[in-house]
Amino acid sequence: MTTEPASRTPVPFCRLRYGGEDATLDQGGGDGHGGIGAERLDRRTLRPGLVAGTHGLRRDAPGDAVRRLGENGSHFTDARSVTHRELGEYGCTLSFEGDELRGELVLRMEAYTERDQQDREFMSTFLEDGFVSQAPVPRGLPGFIDQFGAVQFLVPCPDLGKDDAGRQRKLLVRTQFGKDALWGHPAAYETAVALVNGASDRLGCGAEPISAPGGDTGLTEPGKSPKPVPLGEAGEGGCGWATRADLPRPDRWRVADGLNDAAPTGRCQLLYEDGTGSDDSGRLVLAAWYGDWSDRLVADEDGIPRPLTATARCGGEAANFALGERGGVPGLSRADHRVLLEAFARDQVGRRDCSGLRVNG
Repeated sequence: MTTEPASRTPVPFCRLRYGGEDATLDQGGGDGHGGIGAERLDRRTLRPGLVAGTHGLRRDAPGDAVRRLGENGSHFTDARSVTHRELGEYGCTLSFEGDELRGELVLRMEAYTERDQQDREFMSTFLEDGFVSQAPVPRGLPGFIDQFGAVQFLVPCPDLGKDDAGRQRKLLVRTQFGKDALWGHPAAYETAVALVNGASDRLGCGAEPISAPGGDTGLTEPGKSPKPVPLGEAGEGGCGWATRADLPRPDRWRVADGLNDAAPTGRCQLLYEDGTGSDDSGRLVLAAWYGDWSDRLVADEDGIPRPLTATARCGGEAANFALGERGGVPGLSRADHRVLLEAFARDQVGRRDCSGLRVNG
């Protein structure tokens, strides 16, 4: 293990790559060395997120996105990283300071290419049966936002080949932004994406670079679900299957679509309004998890499948599905729950070209 020390000589720390441009977070030296001077960056030197170009507006280099994240502070104070390439681990942190800040952290990133490390991270994220708060990232991005507000991306590593079990090796990157970082700003996605691309380079993953979403999209607040819409407006999204599920009293159902076909997990929430305005109205949650790591979520300690779960094979690994309920929904029996689970799982299997679907209980 090597920990890169603080120094006034510019030393590359967190590596970012976005749109063909590179930047590093370093311990000083400023922009003259192609990095972000972490030793001191005055608020007045922070540049806006979009700059005028000869062909209209273009996105800044990744370093400028990081500057925007830190606009609540007076200056950056520290950037540190550690690399264990032989173990498939890489991580970095960036800190700042200011009179009004509640914490010093701008961001903390951890990246892993080994299965054991990734399984540990997923185990920390998805406890017991896996029904924890999560939110989707924009469609097409291979990630999700976990219950702690961190954004996690999982991408294949073509340059690392397959593991001992014959599975394609992958890169998991988890980025947590601090309380006072502008994580609701588009700069959060620009930075997170650049960190994924940089980690892929650092660990020899060879992943196809990913790009940040356009527009003014920022990270979703921790614990905040997608905005529900009436059942009839679910359309062709990840919960569109519910419009064809023959639910009782369809005018009382709303749908919160938290699915993304590129992500390793997602869920569809069906919300039943009983007409009283109570917060205890019924809720069905249908969740999907992709990868062998998720087998423990749908089986008991003896490996026996839990009721109202389903499994399939996707891309050479397990895909698991489950239905959970909060509150009662009039007119729905356990058999109806099984039908809904199967409809959800079949839709997911069709979207991802999976096979061998089996529904339990």
